[in-house]
Amino acid sequence: MLYAIIGRDRPESLSQRRATRPAHLERLRQLQDAGRLILAGPHPAIDAADPGEAGFTGSLVVAEFSDLHAAQAWADADPYVQAGVYAEVQIKPFIKVMPA
Repeated sequence: MLYAIIGRDRPESLSQRRATRPAHLERLRQLQDAGRLILAGPHPAIDAADPGEAGFTGSLVVAEFSDLHAAQAWADADPYVQAGVYAEVQIKPFIKVMPA
């Protein structure tokens, strides 16, 4: 099943996000290499591809997991969670309709 993992950044977390990004991306690459990653990316704090010092308000990952517990365990071990970048993480089952 697919799950949407929605992380909401805590205020003033841009420096932790930048420092932890390589480890976060490596975990996403592992999902991609396993054919389980549908999409992933951050939410810029402003309407710009590169928000600079405005930073980000969170991130979205849509990936395949065996069940909600597996998705939760993966999210709990995310480097952004461990570094305190995210104030909260929400996980929801997701049904991909388009593109087919």
